[in-house]
Amino acid sequence: MSTIATIPKIRDALRATFHSGLTHSIPWRQHQLYQLAHMAQNERELICNALQKDLGKPKTEVLANELGSVIKRALKSAERLPEWVKAEHPEVIDWQKPWNPTIYKAPKGTVLIISPWNFPMMLSFQPLTGAIAAGCTVILKPSELVPTFSQLLEEIVPKYLDPNAYRVVNGVIPETTKLLELQWDHIFYTGNGKVARIIASAAAKHLTPMTLELGGKSPVIIDSAYNIDLAAKRILWGKCHNAGQICVAPDYVLVQRDKQDELVKAFQKHYNAFFSKGALDSPSFGSIVSDSHYKRLTSLLSRTKGEMVLKGRADAARKRLELTIVKNVAGGDSLLEEELFGPILPIVPVDSLDQAVNFVNASSHPLVLYAFSDNEIVSETHSGGIVFNDTLQQLAVSELPFTGVGESGYRYQFIKYTYDTFTQLRSSIDMPKEAEANLVVRYLPHSEEAVKVIISHAMIMVHSKYRPHHPHVLHHRTRRLALL
Repeated sequence: MSTIATIPKIRDALRATFHSGLTHSIPWRQHQLYQLAHMAQNERELICNALQKDLGKPKTEVLANELGSVIKRALKSAERLPEWVKAEHPEVIDWQKPWNPTIYKAPKGTVLIISPWNFPMMLSFQPLTGAIAAGCTVILKPSELVPTFSQLLEEIVPKYLDPNAYRVVNGVIPETTKLLELQWDHIFYTGNGKVARIIASAAAKHLTPMTLELGGKSPVIIDSAYNIDLAAKRILWGKCHNAGQICVAPDYVLVQRDKQDELVKAFQKHYNAFFSKGALDSPSFGSIVSDSHYKRLTSLLSRTKGEMVLKGRADAARKRLELTIVKNVAGGDSLLEEELFGPILPIVPVDSLDQAVNFVNASSHPLVLYAFSDNEIVSETHSGGIVFNDTLQQLAVSELPFTGVGESGYRYQFIKYTYDTFTQLRSSIDMPKEAEANLVVRYLPHSEEAVKVIISHAMIMVHSKYRPHHPHVLHHRTRRLALL
């Protein structure tokens, strides 16, 4: 069990491991990635039980959405790693080719990963997979809101991964504060904007680069020409995952006013099909993570001015809250104040598709925009990602970069993109001795002849690059170069 006093020692030990060169070996990294996959497979029952206890997560959801993703991405990373680490030789002009310009792929160093509670297995080991592949050493700080799972990680990770390179540190605010006092070569945080600002402020003291995955209000736009019944089914499926406690959950729906009631009826139909006896006691529907989150959600519902058309039952003692759908929600409503992160789905009626787009653009940039439409709206909106005619399924495509923008975070992840996050592109040239004859002009003192050669060379570059149609354009550009 880590204590506040031991945290700096753990960081220093990991840094010593990194500088020893242990993690630089490609076969060694691949072995650690295979071990990570073995851990997810061998310990699946303990992991499922822990997440059931902490979050009420259905076993099938954990197997499909967390363990399956971890195993697949660890194996793919191990398989593709030899290709990823190859040095690159960019195309350069002929006279620079003898310099052997090269881009090496170097691990950043010792990194800190702070993971959230909502999908703790996937969102802990997804960044860890990239850090291992890149050759970094890592402290993983899981969320204190899933204590059973976090304690389990502290027990099982050393059984599979090299403890000289990878450590789990548990704790609450004091431990996290101590971690953030230290210097890291990268910090990867998944969570909310409020905590992200605290972490970013701490990182700034050391000029530490960061990855932030923060969520936000991910809207759904439904074009009136789209199949409303199919849209409702796919939106509802996405909203019910982990009781809506996922960063890419559909947060609110924008639909044309004359289609709102049709959409409501379709939601009711599919909800009854998904949960014939309701979701309160369904093993396929998760619990709210904590009392404070439960109270936050019920408070938002108590203040809404919208009309509840599917009112979910609640059980405060068990932190269970069924899906609640609210129609006729207007701008400024309580349900539009913050990311809902729970089983509440507001419907905002609009008069046109253009009005829906304007509504989205007037808010903070979402992590993902869902558009049930055959119309092209990519260029009219701004979001981390955009998904057409479905929800959540983009997470299954590991080859796509996952990222936010603005308030929803920055930098990329998934497979190679996570590897790139923890990798420094290290530029290099190797000047041959034979090039010295061509370098004479650069040495001091600069003769008048040398200046002419430099200017002449710049003029040739401008002419070959731009090839202007009018001679006076070239004359104007070269005259400016001469003045410089």
